[in-house]
Amino acid sequence: MVRGYFVAMSNITLIIVIVVAVVVVVGYRMAQQKRTAQLRDQFGPEYDRALDQSDSQREAESELRDRSKRHEELELRSLDSSERKDFERRWREVQGEFVDDPSTAVRNADQLVVDVMTARGYPVEDFDQRADDLSVHHAEVTQRYREARRIAQANQDGNVDTEDLRQAVTSYRSLVQALLADDGDRNRDSGTQTEHDNNTKHDNQVTEREAKA
Repeated sequence: MVRGYFVAMSNITLIIVIVVAVVVVVGYRMAQQKRTAQLRDQFGPEYDRALDQSDSQREAESELRDRSKRHEELELRSLDSSERKDFERRWREVQGEFVDDPSTAVRNADQLVVDVMTARGYPVEDFDQRADDLSVHHAEVTQRYREARRIAQANQDGNVDTEDLRQAVTSYRSLVQALLADDGDRNRDSGTQTEHDNNTKHDNQVTEREAKA
């Protein structure tokens, strides 16, 4: 009788241990899936890029979390109205240059991004690090920034056409506007409907002028 009691208790204990283990494993996997979903939502195309460049999903997600931690340590600042107006003026000049000299416009657009980032407090010595820092709150435009940079470098060798250059300028503009709009509690990586309409209008103007040239 006593032996049977202990056997029953042992079986119950084993069942409890198994149930607890299952709960722990399921809970861990759910938490992991939640973290993955959050990273995918935050980094968008940068998440897939990190996966492509890493040996495992764990390594990729660790690298993305490191980006976020690094970004938190940056001492970023908002631009005052005069700084913002000056950068907006410089962008209009870049856009105007595109009509007569697309190559110069791309070079100046690339430099303007660096200048805006410097004013905001981003380290700018290394392009890859710049892009990684930007991707924390500007994932979509960072992908376009990488492509624009590729076009800008190819442009130095004369390996791009006018359409490539137009695409690069458009991508640079998206990043410049995101950086200028990114002040404190403003919704990052997005703008008002008016800004969107203005962007579309500018794109159409560049295309129309290019066609007439």
